[in-house]
Amino acid sequence: MSNRHHFLLLCCPGQGHLNPTLELAKKLTRAAAHVTLATTVRFLRGTTALPAIDNLSYATFSDGFDDGPDPTADLAVVMSETKRAGSQTLAQLLTSLSAEGRPVTFLIYAVLLPWAAAVAREFHLPSAFLSIQSATTFAIYHRYFNTHDGLFPDKTTPQMSIKLPGLPLFSPNEVPSFLLPDSPFASVVPTFQEHIQTLETDPNPLILVNTFDELEKDSIRAVDHMTVIPIGPLIPSDHNPVQINLFEQDTDCTQWLDSKPEKSVVYVSFGSMAVLQKKQIEEIFHGLVKSQRPFLWVIRKTEYEGETRDLIEAELNENDGLIVPWCSQLEVLRNGSVGCFLTHCGWNSVLESLVEGVPVVGCPQLSDQMTNAKMVEEVWGNGVRAAVNGEGVVEGEEVGRCLEVVMGGGERGEEIRRRCLEWKGLGKGTVVEGGSSHKNWEQFLERLE
Repeated sequence: MSNRHHFLLLCCPGQGHLNPTLELAKKLTRAAAHVTLATTVRFLRGTTALPAIDNLSYATFSDGFDDGPDPTADLAVVMSETKRAGSQTLAQLLTSLSAEGRPVTFLIYAVLLPWAAAVAREFHLPSAFLSIQSATTFAIYHRYFNTHDGLFPDKTTPQMSIKLPGLPLFSPNEVPSFLLPDSPFASVVPTFQEHIQTLETDPNPLILVNTFDELEKDSIRAVDHMTVIPIGPLIPSDHNPVQINLFEQDTDCTQWLDSKPEKSVVYVSFGSMAVLQKKQIEEIFHGLVKSQRPFLWVIRKTEYEGETRDLIEAELNENDGLIVPWCSQLEVLRNGSVGCFLTHCGWNSVLESLVEGVPVVGCPQLSDQMTNAKMVEEVWGNGVRAAVNGEGVVEGEEVGRCLEVVMGGGERGEEIRRRCLEWKGLGKGTVVEGGSSHKNWEQFLERLE
């Protein structure tokens, strides 16, 4: 690809959004393209740790809340204001870059930003949607919202199961949670509906997905009338990965991990957004302690305070555990002492565990995590999904049971670990020359010539 191309990548300022988009930016710069990665004014103003990469620059668009959102604002109002302000400032950015002699030739936009495609058309720019979630999740969105035979809104029942060809039935509690009518985030549904219907009006709808053929072939095939290109995993392969971190990382945990036996440590993290109930934190802690396995647990500072902190620290000294506010997840998963990942099943976490061959215990909290946890247990076989009680809490005994399944000596655990090794080989092999994602990437670049 010639260096005449200038890609503009738009993403939301979330931890799970930024790093896959940054990895895509790096792939484009390695292909001799110029790239501008744009996120919100508020985020870029508050960070000083953006990686310096040749042919990559940074820019901003407004989400309408440059000084911070109104905490009392309804989510639907926030989404509407973001669309208005984002569309206006994106148009200004495109005009400015053109005036500087750096006209954008291709726009790639991410989840929650479907309005970007309409702006691209106004500027006669080709565009693509970057799905940072799984192909299965995107296929469910498509099944819900496509205008040919979509299921939403359904006239007969407020909740429904979803069947995709080649995959098990997804019950209502296994689809992305905000699709359910009682979800506190149901007001984002129109945005996902807009995503699908905006793509439908594109004469050449193009979706780049952070996945690979071998992992989600049935889900990829389930999306008709659109071109779905798996280009993942969008995960750094180098030893010291260049990433964007929204939180200060703990560096002492590496030495602690290195002191533990191989495959002995339970790594616990629920990502950057999920907020666990106090009861849930306590149950997980008791389950970890009872398992008598060393554990490294990421608990953000905002969650680790008051009675919860006092409870954990009173027992922590007597048990082999380490609590940190944040860490480099990839480095942890690559450490030979880690034998299991207790996770919320965000898509980045699922992919990283697959590529590093680490078994999963899934405790999904919201959004697409329920869908991912189902796929982990029932389709990919690289882990188990923890059951919740009537209050929606995973009890300590259930935590212990799941850890014993994936880390113990039973037949099922052995099968899970075998599948993990298979996925590790496939995940790493797909992005090298000759791999399926590498071929897909080359074909995508050829489309742009």
